[in-house]
Amino acid sequence: QVQLLESGGGLVQAGGSLRLACAASGFTFSSYTMGWFRLPPGKEREFVAAIRWSGSRTDYADSVKGRFTISRDNAKNTVYLQLNSLKPEDTAVYYCSKRIQPFYYNSDVGRTESYNYWGLGTQVTVSS
Repeated sequence: QVQLLESGGGLVQAGGSLRLACAASGFTFSSYTMGWFRLPPGKEREFVAAIRWSGSRTDYADSVKGRFTISRDNAKNTVYLQLNSLKPEDTAVYYCSKRIQPFYYNSDVGRTESYNYWGLGTQVTVSS
C-alpha cells in the first residue's frame, strides 16, 4: 500500500534551516507529482510546494518563495523540502502528499483535493 513517511522536522531559531525528507513506497514514485503542505497552529492546511514527476517543474506558495526549495530523487523514492531563512510563522506540521493522477501537473497543484495520499507529518517549530 502507499506509504509516505516524513522526517527532518525539529526546533530551530528564526533565520535557521532544516531539510525535510519524505520517503515514499507502494507506488511508482517517478510517475507522480509530489507536494508539500503545512498545517500551522489554529489554521487550515496550506500549500507549500510541488514538484513534477520528472523534477523539471516546481511551484511554491508566495509565502515561501525564495526561501524553500523542493527537490526529488527518483532513484531513492524521496522528495525533499529545504527550508532556509525560517520565520516563526513557518511553524507548522509539514506533510508530503502524492498526486492523484500519474504524469499530471497543472495549475491545481496547490489544492489539497489534487492529492490522495498524505504522510503523518513532521513538526517544524521556529522560535523568535
